[in-house]
Amino acid sequence: MMALFDKTALECSKLITERYSTSFTLGIKTLDRKFHLPIYAIYGFVRYADEIVDTFHEFDKKTLLERFKHDTYQAIEEGISLNPVLQSFQIVVRQYKIEHDLIDAFLKSMEMDLYYQEYDTNNYNDYIYGSAEVVGLMCLRVFCEGNCDEFDRLREPARKLGSAFQKVNFLRDLKSDYVERGRTYFPGVDLNNFNRDAKQHIESDIQSDFDEAYLGIIKLPRGARMGVYLAYIYYQTLFNKIKRLPASRIQNERVRVPNPQKIALLAQTYVKYQLNYI
Repeated sequence: MMALFDKTALECSKLITERYSTSFTLGIKTLDRKFHLPIYAIYGFVRYADEIVDTFHEFDKKTLLERFKHDTYQAIEEGISLNPVLQSFQIVVRQYKIEHDLIDAFLKSMEMDLYYQEYDTNNYNDYIYGSAEVVGLMCLRVFCEGNCDEFDRLREPARKLGSAFQKVNFLRDLKSDYVERGRTYFPGVDLNNFNRDAKQHIESDIQSDFDEAYLGIIKLPRGARMGVYLAYIYYQTLFNKIKRLPASRIQNERVRVPNPQKIALLAQTYVKYQLNYI
């Protein structure tokens, strides 16, 4: 019956992913089937931690995050949790030997959101690494299936892809982060005087991350390549929409890629993959 318990926990993480992100769900569905549940498990874990610091305003977030952190490590150590999100995550951590320092860095970044309203360059880089780059590295551990040489070759591009995704999220969520949560992630940027030059400086940095990430995507194991490329294309499309808008629009609206366009991107990616263009 343990197999049933594990399968149910993993499918809970799948449900969380489907409810919270259509784009990542589409990307995961285009991975080789053997990667589906492990990547859902990683997404479920990071999503719930993020919810604690971003959503539960009427509760003691610090206490909730400390409890989540404690329960995470206990689940990994004991190999069992009655929390389905942590049960599915610990299965993946133990199976694919995901390093504890990646988990440490992620939870540290979540904790930073409880205390930091503005970020200097050092804190910004630490936050990007912990909140996004390590998630890419966790997924890469799954994709490489124990091949340490392959993991080491693809480590930096995986970090850059996570970094690009997070920075695009920051631009997309500029209004909600600043107005609703009082946060300013980009160091040295005055959002009361956010202008074209500041926006273009950020965009140049993001494009550099995307360019370096692409060099790794095309070298991923074939079973992972299409799904990661789809996520890359989706975020590049979102980023291109943001680049076309003036700074004032970014401050006052959340840019989205409509679901029909996401489906079109999926179809285009599938054709390229079948023709070995990626």
